[in-house]
Amino acid sequence: MTTMPPLPDIASAATVPRVPTTLRETGLSADTVEQLLMKTLFGAEASGLMLADRMRLPFTILEPMLERVRAELLVEVRGSAGGGSAGYRYALTDLGRGRTLQYLDINHYVGPAPVPLAAYVAEVAALAAVRGYMDRERLRQGFSHLVVNDPLLEQLGPAINAGKAIFLYGPPGNGKTVIAEGMGRTLGGDMYMPHAIEVDGHIITMFDPINHESLEVDVEATSVIAVEPRDRRWVRIRRPVVMVGGELTLDMLDLKFNPIAKFYEAPIQLKAIGGVFLVDDFGRQRISPQDLLNRWIVPLESRVDYLTLHTGKKFQVPFDVLIVFATNLKPASLADEAFLRRIPYKIAVGDPSLDEFSRIFEMNCRRRNLRFHQVMVAYLQRRHYGPARRPFRACHPRDLLDQVTALCRYRGIEPAITRELLDAACSSYFVDEEPGAAPVAARARKAAPQHLEVH
Repeated sequence: MTTMPPLPDIASAATVPRVPTTLRETGLSADTVEQLLMKTLFGAEASGLMLADRMRLPFTILEPMLERVRAELLVEVRGSAGGGSAGYRYALTDLGRGRTLQYLDINHYVGPAPVPLAAYVAEVAALAAVRGYMDRERLRQGFSHLVVNDPLLEQLGPAINAGKAIFLYGPPGNGKTVIAEGMGRTLGGDMYMPHAIEVDGHIITMFDPINHESLEVDVEATSVIAVEPRDRRWVRIRRPVVMVGGELTLDMLDLKFNPIAKFYEAPIQLKAIGGVFLVDDFGRQRISPQDLLNRWIVPLESRVDYLTLHTGKKFQVPFDVLIVFATNLKPASLADEAFLRRIPYKIAVGDPSLDEFSRIFEMNCRRRNLRFHQVMVAYLQRRHYGPARRPFRACHPRDLLDQVTALCRYRGIEPAITRELLDAACSSYFVDEEPGAAPVAARARKAAPQHLEVH
């Protein structure tokens, strides 16, 4: 994948989460923090600074708790590495291990301290408030690595500004997926995602290294007096672009409760908050389109979603995410009028023109260090597209050039483009209409005069 340079932000980032200086400012109860502290020590002894680093809380908040659990003979000091109580090496006593087992029976979560739900909702609202608007120049920059025609860009720009759901539809292989990914890149900027949130004593993990690109720079905690720049319970990430395909099921849209660890993982759409959530190949999921659309009728209209804990308690979360449905099926065959009304932007992504196909072919040649000449495309059009009345697809240049490169490597020759190699690639890539029929290229060669190889 080609790495593109970052675009300038549309607007300033949301307010940086402020470092809590007291337990009250964390928004958490003393019991929640103390239980996490004891569970963090359950694996092995740790210094005060190590505990603060693992829990992402200032040591000044943990210090009085450590003194209290020491007084209750739950924790003991095994030694010191200097630096006062922050340098003490703390460990659980037998009594402390017994107490911690009770805490682990509640949940096994160990890691950064969670953020209260209310603080997370406030951060999402602040992010939405500073978001700027897309203009033509920025949109062109965001899609500069692709060949996208102006009429399509003129439809995408207003849709991104509106922040409403989008239907990208049209024949397969014309870049609907990369266009959706391009929207996320064009939005640009960064945001803060909590490692975990707390809802009525229940822990929900939020940060996901698979779907979130961290922008953090690891800094070793070496001083108790060092001033932390922000609340480290939050991770600075690039605006997410979360993509799901045929593997999507309804339960992926709800909280995932681990009955052994006894804490939750956030649903996939919650991980996309602030960015783009792409449902690729819509209509080919393991669930029916109607079930998926019914699940999202309220969120698409009200911009809030409702999740349910295993206890039955429901709570509200933001739905500030750009939803993109990409499909090669007709939208009317997937949803009724009531749902299509909630997807105001329905954008067709059609086949490229001959000129656009040539530019895509040239771009793919350049990425593979292959020499390009316009006669290559003319040969393909004359021999493999025209006779078969085969439409151009945006993915064809990439796929055909990959086959040419693979064939050259198999033969032990330097990758290059010739008529014979293009014929071989097309013979493997395209399917003849009638089994057993001569390939289109072979039929065309019999009827057309021979030409020199294309170099």
